[in-house]
Amino acid sequence: MHRYRMIVEYDGAPYVGWQRQDNGPSVQGAIEKAIFSASGETVSIRGAGRTDSGVHAMGQVIHADLAREWAPFKLQNALNAHLKLAGERVAILEVLAANEFFDARFSAERRHYLYRIITRRAPLAIEAGKAWWVPKALDHEAMHAAAQTLVGKHDFSTFRSAHCQANSPIRTLDRLDVTRSGELIEIRATAQSFLHNQIRSFAGTLKLAGEGKWTPEDVRAALDARDRKACGPVAPPDGLYFMQVDYPAIIMDRRKPMEAGNDDDDLS
Repeated sequence: MHRYRMIVEYDGAPYVGWQRQDNGPSVQGAIEKAIFSASGETVSIRGAGRTDSGVHAMGQVIHADLAREWAPFKLQNALNAHLKLAGERVAILEVLAANEFFDARFSAERRHYLYRIITRRAPLAIEAGKAWWVPKALDHEAMHAAAQTLVGKHDFSTFRSAHCQANSPIRTLDRLDVTRSGELIEIRATAQSFLHNQIRSFAGTLKLAGEGKWTPEDVRAALDARDRKACGPVAPPDGLYFMQVDYPAIIMDRRKPMEAGNDDDDLS
């Protein structure tokens, strides 16, 4: 078998999420159908994270094992041609040959997400479905200050979905930064793995800080409560983007298999 690592971009709006499901089209299913159309092979691909319905990606990473050896650029062109022909909102940005020890999910060292909020009185037209529209001003500096109380290793029970399947609510959040450019507020989060709805829960809670309703101390109290009821409202999926995945250099060493990573739920 030949393993290929791919970087994938998609608009999450038409899909029930990343993961193949019986109740509607999925991103995983779209790519697997394209692989079958291009190669005649039925495969099950693995992604670095499982995004929810409506969540987008600019740097999802997957791997696929194929019996036939392909030149990476030819495989990329073939998959994109079949995805376009099928009317999918998915694009393969890069294909690379990988060794057998590379695993898109378990080899991941860090995952990077972006949440976008647009603050203006007028509703969104061009950006509809691509950002959270908030028709009032938000104090991004207050949001950033509140966000810093969440950075580090914590029990994030307050900020995970009741349906989260991860074995442990403990995660180490490496980064949670809030910046503004005009009407656009960006929340950038980095960690090895995330819990189900964790980033959307962060975004909804930080919005309260931006409105002046919560202080950093309130956010810290919500974290310490370890209770889902203490969380702010969960932000809509429209503004969330899976941006990038980092992998250690050791995955290029064919002599050493990778150890299994965290039990990430990553339905952020």
